[in-house]
Amino acid sequence: MTGAYGFVGRHVARALAARGAKVTGIGHGGWGRDEWRRWGLADWRTADVTVETLTTYAGEPDLVFHCAGSASVGFSMTHPMQDWQRTVGSTLAVLEYMRMQRPGARLVMPSSAGVYGVAAHLPIATDSALRPASPYGCTRKWPEDLCRSYAQNFGVRTALVRLFSVYGIGIRKQLLWDACSKLSQGVVAFAGTGMETRDWLHVEDAAQLLMVAAQHASVACPVVNGGEGQAVCIRDVVALIAERLGVAAGAAFTGEVRAGDPTHYQADISGALAWGWAPQRDRTREMNAYVDWFMGGAP
Repeated sequence: MTGAYGFVGRHVARALAARGAKVTGIGHGGWGRDEWRRWGLADWRTADVTVETLTTYAGEPDLVFHCAGSASVGFSMTHPMQDWQRTVGSTLAVLEYMRMQRPGARLVMPSSAGVYGVAAHLPIATDSALRPASPYGCTRKWPEDLCRSYAQNFGVRTALVRLFSVYGIGIRKQLLWDACSKLSQGVVAFAGTGMETRDWLHVEDAAQLLMVAAQHASVACPVVNGGEGQAVCIRDVVALIAERLGVAAGAAFTGEVRAGDPTHYQADISGALAWGWAPQRDRTREMNAYVDWFMGGAP
């Protein structure tokens, strides 16, 4: 798998290893071989995701999880070229490798709700118009287009999962991390109105959905949404964090709109439910656990 050190990728890798799979990871990150093997994983190669490195190190996989790529709207706004190279370029390399070396293997690729941009209707169905509002959204849409093309023209069996707001212990970016960092330092000002909504999904549930998706990979290139199917106000999440941190002062929202950030997200998860998957983690409990992890020093 690619991106196996990333936040989603590492959870998928561990879940696969727990099921007895031999997992080889290719990409960049802080894990060394000792850490990789401590989780019961087979091998880790620090390398760019190219056809050459995949041919050299990937072996003969039956299943490829392509989790490499940028995962930040902000980074895409400041470094659009690098964002393209990390996400679109790596996807093309994986597809070419599979076309030339492993045509019988299956591919699972986590995509993003960012491909929808500003949604006209909620919840967002998988057949909704794709109108990315940022370079990040574009560099998630284009890999999907590549996957469909390779499925149709070269028979690469693929499944796509559009993940919404993935969270969990270990993530050091996005709202939970930012809110913990600010509130713990007495900063109570946040961008937006607080009434913006997001659909949250715990990373363990995301990993399980990606593994279920592997069973459905085909030349039809099916796509499902990954979320709870609930629209949750940013204000409510920040309030939960403040309460857990023991911060008495309420958060203040500036009304400033951040570039590339759509206002509302809520996933139609009927496709994933039809596959027999359902989110299992309790959001309040898991978000409180995240705050506890942060207060414990976020090792």
